[in-house]
Amino acid sequence: MKYVILIHANPQPWGHPTGDFIAENLALPEEVRDQLMTSFVETLTELERNGELLHGEALGDPASATLYRWVDGVPVESSGPYSETKEHFAGFFLIDVESPERAQEVVASFSGPGETVELRPVMSPGG
Repeated sequence: MKYVILIHANPQPWGHPTGDFIAENLALPEEVRDQLMTSFVETLTELERNGELLHGEALGDPASATLYRWVDGVPVESSGPYSETKEHFAGFFLIDVESPERAQEVVASFSGPGETVELRPVMSPGG
């Protein structure tokens, strides 16, 4: 079963890993931040070793985004950020796991203070 893990964050300035730029994360004791990062790296290593990690990418600053909306029958380009929101899409990981329970187990390591992490199943062609 394929899932995408979507990372939403509001670091100012924008950078990766996002936790290094988020006030809620930076307010934690250093040993807690280190443990969160260790857990994340261990999960990524396990996913790679098991063949469950298909792909992942960090995204650039939302201010560099280009938005396309359909206006009067044609796509119209405008510069980013793409939405009026405090949180922006920061990156994603595509995983292929045996069950929804495994996906939920994995995504728990991806969430950090000040971030929203979304787990969503991938649709196969045709739904």
